[in-house]
Amino acid sequence: MSQITLLPVVDSQKFRNGMSLVPGAICIIATDGKNGCYGFTATAVCSVSDTPPTLLVCVNKSTTAHDHILAHQCLSVNVLAPSQEALCAGFSNRSLTQTERFALAKWNKRHSGAPLLAGSTVSFDCMIAQTVETQTHTIIIASVVDIVYEQEPQNGLVWYRKKIAYTV
Repeated sequence: MSQITLLPVVDSQKFRNGMSLVPGAICIIATDGKNGCYGFTATAVCSVSDTPPTLLVCVNKSTTAHDHILAHQCLSVNVLAPSQEALCAGFSNRSLTQTERFALAKWNKRHSGAPLLAGSTVSFDCMIAQTVETQTHTIIIASVVDIVYEQEPQNGLVWYRKKIAYTV
């Protein structure tokens, strides 16, 4: 029988510092449904598969959008363009109401009913396929039902070293 060796756990500040060196696309995650529009900024988004098209989105349980995303069963992942830096600040500002946040930009809807950000680098329209609960976050496995982007997409806005950076 093999022996399990427990390794030390890294403290959360050291983890955050390490993760700040991993560039991440800045996204607005949004939902709409019977409870209204809710959204927040996030970088914890990644591709899972292209067959079928699937994304992984991590949603902090403390965000006001968390329960509404789960109730609505739909969400959009909108990758911000450099011209949308003010939206990053707006959707990160806890003193703004959801109505005030959504008034900062133009939104469209496609198949799921989730708001898609006009002018974003790319918007993924998604339905929730599966969720996994962790201590602080819900991991959402999202089926992509539509994708919207321009023929010549803009560069994306990136979070790197705890500040906004721009892609080339």
